[in-house]
Amino acid sequence: MENIKGKVVAVTGASSGIGEAIARHLASLGAKVALGARRIDHLENIAEAIKTTGGEAIYKMLDVTDPNNVADFAAFAVTQFGTIDVWVNNAGLMPLSMINSYKIDEWHRMVDVNIKGVLHGIAAALPVFEAKDNGQFVNITSVGDRWVGPTSTVYSATKFAVRAISDGLRQEVSRNIRVTLVAPGATESELPNTISDPELKKLAIEQFRTNLLPAEAIAKAVAFAIAQPNDVDVNEMVVRPTAQKNL
Repeated sequence: MENIKGKVVAVTGASSGIGEAIARHLASLGAKVALGARRIDHLENIAEAIKTTGGEAIYKMLDVTDPNNVADFAAFAVTQFGTIDVWVNNAGLMPLSMINSYKIDEWHRMVDVNIKGVLHGIAAALPVFEAKDNGQFVNITSVGDRWVGPTSTVYSATKFAVRAISDGLRQEVSRNIRVTLVAPGATESELPNTISDPELKKLAIEQFRTNLLPAEAIAKAVAFAIAQPNDVDVNEMVVRPTAQKNL
């Protein structure tokens, strides 16, 4: 995948799951990866593993809810690698609950991470892309960006919003800046750990967390979109387990 080799890719939420898989896979294809997340110890281990296998990786603590922190992360990547070519907005939370559980703090946290975090990433990377009239955003959502059911109301709302932001951004930026949305189905990740209700967590795992895709499947989808020629913009990809038919 020649269009990946040498590119600088910044990945949010890179300390586990899909973000970690994206970073490891792209690094194996020759990308220079900048890893951001709150768990600095995880980032250090992942970066060291990448470097041990001959890849290039740097890392920095990142809280996507803080726009200044996100801007600092982008500046760190530019300082260390000279530029940013791809920004992967991957950080996300999924504390499912019924609306009448009134978990208002969790609603706010999802809005802050899942929506504002994406906007903060766009605000941090877009000036770099515009300065050179080239770049690519990859926004990781969920099949919840087009489906809503009991307990997923607020979570799906945040993902619907990112889908709208992605399509609007695609239309507003230069013809040389690409915007890709990747919507995973049931995939191995730590997302269920953000569900605070023990019974609901158990139910979600039993009903929706079976026949899971490995996180590497999403990483390969992201790599496919990045690897296309610069005049090819893969706008949207939905990647589900074959057995996942209900949403």
